[in-house]
Amino acid sequence: MTVAYVTTPLLGLVDTTVVGQFGDPALLGGLAAGAIIFDVVFASFNFLRSGTTGLVAQAFGRGESLEERAVFLRACAIAIACGLALVLLVPPVATMGEWFMGAEPGVTAAMDSYLRIRMISAPASLLNYAILGYFLGRGEANLGLLLQLVLNSVNIVLSIWFGLRLGWGVAGVAWGTVCGEIVTALLGLAIIGRRFIAMPKVVWPQVFATTALRRMLALNGDIMIRSFVLMGAFTLLTRQGAQLGTLTLAANAVLMHFFMVSSYFLDGFATAAEQLAGRAVGARYLPAFNRAIRLTSLWGFGMAGVASVIALLFGDQLIGIITTAASVREEAALYLPWAALTAISGVMAFQMDGVFIGATWSRDMRNMMLLSFAVFVAALLLLGHFFGNHGLWAALHIFLIARGLSLMAILPRSVRATFSEG
Repeated sequence: MTVAYVTTPLLGLVDTTVVGQFGDPALLGGLAAGAIIFDVVFASFNFLRSGTTGLVAQAFGRGESLEERAVFLRACAIAIACGLALVLLVPPVATMGEWFMGAEPGVTAAMDSYLRIRMISAPASLLNYAILGYFLGRGEANLGLLLQLVLNSVNIVLSIWFGLRLGWGVAGVAWGTVCGEIVTALLGLAIIGRRFIAMPKVVWPQVFATTALRRMLALNGDIMIRSFVLMGAFTLLTRQGAQLGTLTLAANAVLMHFFMVSSYFLDGFATAAEQLAGRAVGARYLPAFNRAIRLTSLWGFGMAGVASVIALLFGDQLIGIITTAASVREEAALYLPWAALTAISGVMAFQMDGVFIGATWSRDMRNMMLLSFAVFVAALLLLGHFFGNHGLWAALHIFLIARGLSLMAILPRSVRATFSEG
């Protein structure tokens, strides 16, 4: 899953590089603003991936194969309904996003084009969350890798073709993403459909049983709030950067790829924690749970250090590849160390998220996210006021550290409550 996840920020890197070849900071800023608004909306539905992973992993730990399929079918029903609703809500979402960002006209125009096209993929995108969650919950990382590679490969190839070869720019990048999501959803459904046909038929009353639906909705509600707050933090960070000018917004858009690459890279260990912790909770086997935490901590911190060193050593060259605008290159190089070190400050947050999702301790995770967000907002406003863009990056580090430490602090209590049952 580390290999699979690291291709996702590479997609964003390619998108930024494609748009960056036009040499217009406004296009880069519009792409960054549009992507963050889109991510805020879709991250609110990330429960379709993480919630499905946790519930399927626990059913897998209990040996309940029928419940695994029931969880997946519930997630698919929610994904299709929410995806169609999002397609209908494209105009107000785009309008609200433009109002919130309050960017310059060139940035706003590029952002609007990107948002209205990307939102077409909503049903397929949400289905892909549910499909990936099912495979990860069962520990079938090979299929998760296959789907992520297909998604990002199709996306990258078509984004380059539409964006550069056909000269569609930001719109071409958006259409490449739409095509990638649809192709991947069809492939995932075909694989799962073929598997389900050979199994005993699912009893539909069990799929939509009131107790099971209530548990899934409660879990999903907590994760939805947590994801919305998380993306709200990144949106606020982007907005504050936009207030410092288009050049700062464009430079931060380039540098955020360093953070995204490292975070998705480390998400492989978070995904392992989800599946292993969920299986251990389902089986009520504490030694396996403790071992999952120990191993993901060791590997996570080790790889975070490697990622930061690589970013510090080769960051200038990568910035030069991403954009041809000399002013953006110079501005990004100034803040490169902040971006390079986010892997180290964020690794505990990623790992603890995985543990709490797998164990379905969603309420605790939600509450600690709200606490960390409050700390982040205070740091962002205070440090941003006195130190400008340096202050914004410092606030991001504080946010990541607060998330990891707060979850670690309540971990012993959650472990005692869960493994003392039964």
